[in-house]
Amino acid sequence: QVVFALNQTLLQQESLRAGSFQIPYTTEDLIKHYSCGDLSSIIFNHDTSQVPNFINATLPAHERITAQEIDSYFRQELIYKRNERMGRRVKDLLEERPDKSFFFAFGAGHFMGNNTVIDVLRREGYEVEHTPAGQAI
Repeated sequence: QVVFALNQTLLQQESLRAGSFQIPYTTEDLIKHYSCGDLSSIIFNHDTSQVPNFINATLPAHERITAQEIDSYFRQELIYKRNERMGRRVKDLLEERPDKSFFFAFGAGHFMGNNTVIDVLRREGYEVEHTPAGQAI
């Protein structure tokens, strides 16, 4: 699986450099949606946008199964579990020190797709509000 993942990642990078494969959104698109608090836009609804996409129709059946297994592993280990840990850490800090004020800053990856840090905190009963860029806190 590791060799397969490495080969697929390298093939995608080669395709990007050659111009035969394009990402459906630009960095500017990500920044615009993130800054506007538009975390439910189509760009941010892809759980695997942070990891290479190994699944494609040109793969033989046995490789497609491997690709699905790797995709599932990455989604679970690198996205869902990570956000659960981060959300629990925030919750624990808030509960351990209820008399303190906190400011938490996370990279954009913690807000993409499903099961984000925000989702974890909302499930715990916290209200989370977006603060637009330039707005005083």
